Amino acid sequence: MIPGAGMNPKQLKQMQRSMKQMGMDMKDVKGATEVIIKFKDKEIVIANPKVNLMDFMGQKTYQITGKSKERKLETELVIPDEDIELVSAQTGVSKEEAKKALEETNGDLAEAIMRLS
Repeated sequence: MIPGAGMNPKQLKQMQRSMKQMGMDMKDVKGATEVIIKFKDKEIVIANPKVNLMDFMGQKTYQITGKSKERKLETELVIPDEDIELVSAQTGVSKEEAKKALEETNGDLAEAIMRLS
């Protein structure tokens, strides 16, 4: 619900009074230039957003409107030295080969060992 959307000034004022009586307060948040919602593998970026803050009985809720874009995040695979040594010892290959196999299998020890055996 976007307060004031499509309402005449009298209806808007009436709605604001009703919200105040119920203990709800809504304010525009000025000055926001970007909102970013982060996930493990991506981000949703909303540039030039319109942000409203609604306070209802101490619970704050943000309403964000605007054009969004999704960005994929590059994640670097970190393979512990212990994993490299384990794969190398189990398969009898060099540590470089073991590391390469772990990178190809996204760090899956069992799959790397099976590929090299």
